[in-house]
Amino acid sequence: MRAKKSMFAITAFLLFAGMVFLLMLKGIGSNPHTPAGHEGYIYERPRIFGKGGFRGEMKGPANYGLSLWRNEVVNVDFRPKTYAESFNILAKDELNVSFRYQSIIKVKDGTVKEVVEKYAGKDFYKRYIKEPLRAMVRKYVQALKSREIKEKRKEISSLVAKELQAYLKNTPFVMVSSVVGNIDYPEVVTRAVEKKLAAQQLLDEKETQRQIAKRDAEIRIEEAKGIAEAQQIINTTLTANYLQHEAIRAQLKMAASPNHTTVYIPSGMNGIPLVKTVNGQIGAGAIDQVK
Repeated sequence: MRAKKSMFAITAFLLFAGMVFLLMLKGIGSNPHTPAGHEGYIYERPRIFGKGGFRGEMKGPANYGLSLWRNEVVNVDFRPKTYAESFNILAKDELNVSFRYQSIIKVKDGTVKEVVEKYAGKDFYKRYIKEPLRAMVRKYVQALKSREIKEKRKEISSLVAKELQAYLKNTPFVMVSSVVGNIDYPEVVTRAVEKKLAAQQLLDEKETQRQIAKRDAEIRIEEAKGIAEAQQIINTTLTANYLQHEAIRAQLKMAASPNHTTVYIPSGMNGIPLVKTVNGQIGAGAIDQVK
């Protein structure tokens, strides 16, 4: 009986001791985890005996494993990430221009130890890149007039990207791309642009009307030339002989017609109708009157 009680007491003690050990392990131990797309910097907190410090790296998804001492992990996202900055800059012509500048930055693989120890870990952009980048953008935008900023967006992006790449050359960071986003002008600039567009449209309409009028005038000139040339041809070919020829043809037609009226036309010795010029023109009323 006593042996059974002793065994029960020992078992209970072992269970209690195991629970205490697990609780202690949970309190002082750890199992750091790094998610996918990240790299983890494993370090140990300073102990009473010992200084702690860097313990290793791991690439997610991964677990460092259960350890007795309290290990921690700093996870840094190594995927390309977009960082957007808003600006309200006074341009060269003293007008405020608002826009967004977006840059995509990536951390080089296998550099988590350097990123954490030299560049503030996951806060690297805010601590090391943000303000220098903003200074670069301001420098190139302030040198332009407000209307030039929109026209030279690609040029601004290219200049900033080139300077940022040089700034990040010997660091664990890579600039993937950058772009100047939507640009918002002051209302006074917007109104001026609208007026300019309206005026340009009116000028285009006037130019179209001018071209139409010019074309109409050219058509009228060509028509007048045609009439003048036709009149000249008539005046040079409408001779007395031609009119006599036409008169003979008319007589032949009348003679061949069953319903005709006999017309007496003055004629010369050969029976040919007489035609003469009156006041320099040949036409109606130019036939000699026979007394």
